[in-house]
Amino acid sequence: MDFSQILQIIWTISAISLIFLILLHSPKGDGLGGIGGQAQLFTSTKSAEKTLNQITWTLSTIFIAITIILSAGWLNS
Repeated sequence: MDFSQILQIIWTISAISLIFLILLHSPKGDGLGGIGGQAQLFTSTKSAEKTLNQITWTLSTIFIAITIILSAGWLNS
């Protein structure tokens, strides 16, 4: 296995992890609950949501960086 294949494996794992993490996020919109004014009852910032955001941003940065490296062909030289 060369370095390019290792990066492709990390890239795939980060893509799948991003999909699951984004699906775990709580919705930010009010939806139909905003009509009755009940959406503001439970607006507390939780540490779990903050941690989830940090992990998502880190994984998305890794995903984008590896995408640029692999698509630019810098490893083929």
